[in-house]
Amino acid sequence: MSSEDSTNQFVMAIDAGTGSCRAVIFDREGNQISISQHEWSHKPLEGYPMSQVFDTETNWKLICLCIRNSIEKAGIESSRIKAVSATSMREGMVLYDESGREIWACPNVDSRARDESASLVKSGNAEKIYFVSGDWVSITSPARFLWIRKHEPEVFRKIAKMGMLADWIVYKLSGEFFTDPSIGSSSGMFDLKRRTWSPEIIELVGLKQEIFPPIMPSGTVVGSITKKASADLHLLEGTSVVVGGADTQLGLTGIGISKPGEVAILGGTFWQHTILLDQPIIDPEIRLRTVCGTIEGQWMLEGIGFYCGLSMRWFRDAFCQSEKEEAKKLGVDVYELMENEASLVPPGSNGVFGIFSNLMNSKRWRHASPGFLQYDIGSPETSGKKESIRAIEEAAGYVSMGHLKIIESITKSKPKQITFAGGGSKGFLWPQIICDIIGVPVKVPVIKESTSLGTAICAGVGAGFYKSIEAASASLMKDERIFEPKTKVHEEYGNLYEKWLKVYNDNLKLVDDGLLKPMWEAAGV
Repeated sequence: MSSEDSTNQFVMAIDAGTGSCRAVIFDREGNQISISQHEWSHKPLEGYPMSQVFDTETNWKLICLCIRNSIEKAGIESSRIKAVSATSMREGMVLYDESGREIWACPNVDSRARDESASLVKSGNAEKIYFVSGDWVSITSPARFLWIRKHEPEVFRKIAKMGMLADWIVYKLSGEFFTDPSIGSSSGMFDLKRRTWSPEIIELVGLKQEIFPPIMPSGTVVGSITKKASADLHLLEGTSVVVGGADTQLGLTGIGISKPGEVAILGGTFWQHTILLDQPIIDPEIRLRTVCGTIEGQWMLEGIGFYCGLSMRWFRDAFCQSEKEEAKKLGVDVYELMENEASLVPPGSNGVFGIFSNLMNSKRWRHASPGFLQYDIGSPETSGKKESIRAIEEAAGYVSMGHLKIIESITKSKPKQITFAGGGSKGFLWPQIICDIIGVPVKVPVIKESTSLGTAICAGVGAGFYKSIEAASASLMKDERIFEPKTKVHEEYGNLYEKWLKVYNDNLKLVDDGLLKPMWEAAGV
């Protein structure tokens, strides 16, 4: 193959996130060539509070649209795309009947199995599952399978195959059923130490081993684009389909995090605060969770900042119409204008606190009712929209601080540097706020869509572009900026964090007393 041919080859990453789907094309050097993205939402099932349904038919059409648009934007022939891989939000799953038809699906935040989760807690089985699988039963598959068995017995009887959402994309592309340890372990059905399905948990929920897909390493070619998928996607029939994995773990791959002890924050719809491990350490106090890493012999401990990114999206859509109109005129991102406003506000947001995500506590994961506190109504010029924007960013920073404190207590290691990627890292203000609150340098990589790049690396390994995931992760990572903490501001934020934590917990009591609704709460709380 000539070098010219080599430079004209690409891979595609497909990402099914909580709030959107996207298709991203990369070249061999890890440069993003094009991206197409569509926001989506997940409707509740009538009659079942806290339920959310993943609409496979509608959402597949959106994914197909993203793929076609991404190819069109790239201006390349589809024959130049040599491999495709997929990633997704974790915990979400799809069930199939004997014919391979989808019969049930949910996203990660579906919490309808409240009674079943509570039953697992009461019986002691929740703790047994946690210390085998590394995750609580709130939004994982064990309680969901029990819910289906009780409320939809006909669906339960028809289950012939199951898979996670990334696996569903691979199936739609190739017709093949596979999973990998990183996404499979998010089901709560895994034996974490053995990195495979747990017979004990499978038996506990009344299922058979054969419905669970074979486990293959990320980067493995498992099939090719089918004739039907080719027609839907405008991808060439026969293009390699490669096992990807879970969004967070592949996000770490995309930013060069591949060694145990390295710490990163991925700031998307949810914020994941992570550390890589060389052994499956499980939080003895059942706060955080542990899942398999993308690379064999590695695991990941994480705390989740719930809806940190979505809170900013909500504020954008609810209160920033003038900024959206101005951004459209200027041809810039609306978040850039929002941060410009917030940058005029000093640390502490002129006294305004944002109450959104709580620190993760798997056994009792409940969030306060979202909102802002301590406006000065006598001073609208110093207590309004711009203060609220900064307060959202500071609230996410406090959640980051809290999770890293927990990680430090479990692993006995303190990070000297943190890598910050995802949508939250695109601006100039949020990374600096994170840096000042935590008090260590924060590195922002060039590629913000790190999950997509990690997925593309898997595709590239399958296409023969790279020797291994580890080698590609190390070679493709490029730093854009490094933020340094300001000592006085960090000290000020230390006091503000302690105050925010107390204010948050006091507000959570209003939810506990039934006076307000939580932003979200896990099943079985």
